[in-house]
Amino acid sequence: MTPRGDQTTAATRLPGLVYVIGAGIFLMGTTEFMLAGLLPEAAADLGVDIGRAGLLVTAFAIGMIVGPPVMALATLRLSSRATLVGALAVFAAGHVVGAVSDSFTVVAASRVVAALATGTFWAVGAVVATAVVGPGASARALAVMSGGLGLAVVAGVPLGTFAGHLTGWRGPFWMLAVLALFAMWAVLRSAPTNFRDRRAQGSVHAELSGVRSWPTWTVLAAIVLAQAGFLGAYSYISPLLTDRAAIPVALVPLVLVGFGVGALAGTVLGGRLGDRYPVATITAAVSLTATGLAVLAAAANHSVIVVTLIVLLGACGLGANPILIAQMLRYAPRGTTLASSLATAAFNLGTAIGSSFAGITLSTSMGLVGPAVLGAALTGSALVPIALLAAASRPPSPTESMASDVAESVSARTIRSTNYEHNV
Repeated sequence: MTPRGDQTTAATRLPGLVYVIGAGIFLMGTTEFMLAGLLPEAAADLGVDIGRAGLLVTAFAIGMIVGPPVMALATLRLSSRATLVGALAVFAAGHVVGAVSDSFTVVAASRVVAALATGTFWAVGAVVATAVVGPGASARALAVMSGGLGLAVVAGVPLGTFAGHLTGWRGPFWMLAVLALFAMWAVLRSAPTNFRDRRAQGSVHAELSGVRSWPTWTVLAAIVLAQAGFLGAYSYISPLLTDRAAIPVALVPLVLVGFGVGALAGTVLGGRLGDRYPVATITAAVSLTATGLAVLAAAANHSVIVVTLIVLLGACGLGANPILIAQMLRYAPRGTTLASSLATAAFNLGTAIGSSFAGITLSTSMGLVGPAVLGAALTGSALVPIALLAAASRPPSPTESMASDVAESVSARTIRSTNYEHNV
């Protein structure tokens, strides 16, 4: 008996274009998180306080929430290849503007523009990656994309922050702009010329129709809840590490690197299992994440347990993401960019909601473990829409199959009898 899902060979090598898209996501994930470590330098250079400089991070987050669905429709008449190249070009231009401007307002606007390009690249890249590999390897392809984000957390952000401390906060902006140009060249080189692109033949009506079914909104609900719980808790993990687990401040970056390594491993494993057992893998990952956050809150004073949980949470918390995107594309018509863009926006919306409410729990009696407690509850609630997805994708039972066969047989006999009486 074969597991559910299209059974292409797991060992099949993915096309180079998938890895190029993953490299683009690496650049965009680096810029999304890197600036948080350079805010003091940016604030001093732009003549604002730290609080206002933090709006540069907020501006990017807003762009990632609003931008993907808007840009999916705005670029509908462009081919996927042109859209990917154009997004990288805008991304590079946004970083150049940010690197040369002395105006805080202009730099903030350039962050929004870069976020719009990032959301566009994510959404269209997901559609292209799944299209070039086929449904039997879609989760693997999306895992490579998500792996680019995990690699950005592990390597890109620390390296970018280090470079910013050496050259000033503008130096990494120039670096990312140049690397984006190389990514544009790689997309042009690796995108197959015979790729059947349906975006340019689509319409706004078709895109909207593609996301009307209840399973697509069920997937979005699962994404928002799971992301809000997990990344809301992660947003405040540093003070928990230092003040409750008594981990030295100098070792916190190493713990976060462990989180990134776990995220990479979980993304790869999730991609491998997600094509064969999608709903079961999502259920396991979300359940383990909720449990891990609850244990983290209960054992926050034990450093060894906390560090171990951080690594495991990286694997479980991010391992389901590519499979959730694959499910979103499964329930939408093939090539519907709006579905992919809504998934991208949902991830960022969940992060924004989760971090906001997690911050509120810090002022309650729960204190530093509040984000983890809230995270466990929110992540656990994502199992409700996931259960609905499981019901939607459940194969018919033997009894239901037998009843269906009997009904078809009776219907066929009735038609034959009717035809016979008519002929007589």
